[in-house]
Amino acid sequence: MREELQQTYKRLVNFLNFARSFFVRKNPFKALAMSLLTSLKEMLTIRQKLKMAKYRVNYHKHQLYKMESLIAESNEHTFLKGKNLNETR
Repeated sequence: MREELQQTYKRLVNFLNFARSFFVRKNPFKALAMSLLTSLKEMLTIRQKLKMAKYRVNYHKHQLYKMESLIAESNEHTFLKGKNLNETR
């Protein structure tokens, strides 16, 4: 009976040492705190990111519109626009 208690005590101490080493190495509480902090920062800056995304989308739409209009100007099949341009060349 005594040996069994000593064995159990030794296993418990061994487990606690492993657990302590894990907490020193990984520190899950600190990782959780950092995760919460970054999530909070993301939530607070989401409006600014949304504005930047809208700006980029509008800019790319504008660039696409410009390219389409340039292509339409030089295309001779769009209601004689291209034909008139080619005649002036």
